[in-house]
Amino acid sequence: VSLGASARLCQHSRMLGRFLEISLYAPDIQSSLGFYEELGFTQLNVGETWSHPYAVVTDGHLFIGLHDYRFDSPSLTYARPELANQVRNLEDSGIMFAFRKLSDDQFNEAGFKDPDGQMVSLLEARTYSPYTGGEEDFSILGRCSEYCIAVADIDASAQFWEPLGFVMTDREEKPSPRALLISDCINLGLYGGNRLLRPGLVFTEPDMDRRIEFLIAKDMRIARPSPLPNAGELSAVLESPEGFDLHLLVGE
Repeated sequence: VSLGASARLCQHSRMLGRFLEISLYAPDIQSSLGFYEELGFTQLNVGETWSHPYAVVTDGHLFIGLHDYRFDSPSLTYARPELANQVRNLEDSGIMFAFRKLSDDQFNEAGFKDPDGQMVSLLEARTYSPYTGGEEDFSILGRCSEYCIAVADIDASAQFWEPLGFVMTDREEKPSPRALLISDCINLGLYGGNRLLRPGLVFTEPDMDRRIEFLIAKDMRIARPSPLPNAGELSAVLESPEGFDLHLLVGE
């Protein structure tokens, strides 16, 4: 990342707060837990914030919240102290909130959507215990390189996300429009065209072909190749029990 990009990340990194988790609607949490644990994810201790069943898994870097509660899933979820004040600041900057639950007698939360319907949730505080594992912990899938979403207009989408703490570092037009926006916690892959049908996570490793063969041997729910425009024949998509796509790509 360039010095200019780093400065912009620092400047805006607290606009949304600290990235907490990718929140998923998981109607069968036990099935979801078994799936992620088989991939090498670790279950964390959760608090009593939510009245619905809730679990969190991590590979040491990526955190996935499993909620047995219907909502606009998946959601990019952040924790932000003094949330009521920040909601007002975001509204002043032009953000229109889809929901807001702000009062002294409840756990404060609010949410808004990007131009293509991606939900972003803001919580008053974290909802699970911090991870205490090693810096080099990863799952069988390797490193998560981005959260990918389909967009109608890459420039309009980038203009929405950049004031929130994301910096565009890569832009392609062929084989189809794509842009990479980085932040200090999670990167966004913006994909134009119609190849990407729903949001997902992208994992990229040089030996991903070997990892894919391992997953196939374990009879995991896997299809190949990935529909991402930069994916090769050795790519694959692993579908979680929640219907969430995990794209597995060969690359650096």
